[in-house]
Amino acid sequence: METRVDFPCVGDFVLLHYNESGDSLIVTVLPRRSKFSRADYSGHAAGYAKTVLEQVVATNFDYVFILSSLNWNFNVTRIMRYLTQVRQSGSQPVVILTKADLVEDYNLPLAEVTQSIPDVPVHAICSHTGLGLNELAPYLMPGKTVVFLGMSGVGKSSLLNALIEQDVMRVQAIREVDSRGRHTTTHRQLFMLPSGTMVIDTPGMRELGLFDAGEGIRASFTDAEEWFPQCRFADCRHQAEPGCAVLAALAAGSLPRERWEHYVAQQHEHKYVQDKTSYLIDKRARNKTIALWSKQTKKKGGWKK
Repeated sequence: METRVDFPCVGDFVLLHYNESGDSLIVTVLPRRSKFSRADYSGHAAGYAKTVLEQVVATNFDYVFILSSLNWNFNVTRIMRYLTQVRQSGSQPVVILTKADLVEDYNLPLAEVTQSIPDVPVHAICSHTGLGLNELAPYLMPGKTVVFLGMSGVGKSSLLNALIEQDVMRVQAIREVDSRGRHTTTHRQLFMLPSGTMVIDTPGMRELGLFDAGEGIRASFTDAEEWFPQCRFADCRHQAEPGCAVLAALAAGSLPRERWEHYVAQQHEHKYVQDKTSYLIDKRARNKTIALWSKQTKKKGGWKK
């Protein structure tokens, strides 16, 4: 198995041979209706270092709550990067702005996010006071599964405790100097809420690679790509070419420059991930070929002198 992406993950349904007197055997992982992945080059097991190119974070979910706290760590660009990957998963994204009690007027950042991603629901909440939690009820229906996604310290554990109505997750204070979290959650878990909703809580991720996110980028930036067919040249790079509809839209203000810059940045990151993936796959294939050739040579009588 090359990448282990078909290993069971939190949220998976599996077929197994049940053994009442010992360990049961997983026969196969059933087809996934949704999947959240990120790029991962570190590996998680001996012998697989730098070969695990896709890390599956969660599967078979209906909503992804993208959590971002309203403290110094608030970053709309990061929310948009998470949003692209969530759209790639095939589920419904929902942006949750936590710790609304830390700002004088949470309506200002709420409006900023809403303007940047007008087609995605955005809610401001405070898990400790209960502010805004009633707005989440439409997503927390029986039989639905929700993934909590966000960096350390954004309040995933606090929100889960508030929704489940008991302290099932330990909560740690963030560093006041930079609002950084301390990785309260160390592994993925599935919880059942009183409403019958299942919640998958994920470890905080300081870095999110846009793994195989071409479709997600297109879905997130339809307002940018809709200008492409109007360009004079089919292979227009939208930099300095004559008759470029994108440049004309930027000059006229029809396409906000900030939106275009976000689009270009995500495309560059996606290309980097894809190029690195291809390189590592090719490198592993070459190493296998060399190892096989070396083994066959030794069987035939050793190296020639």
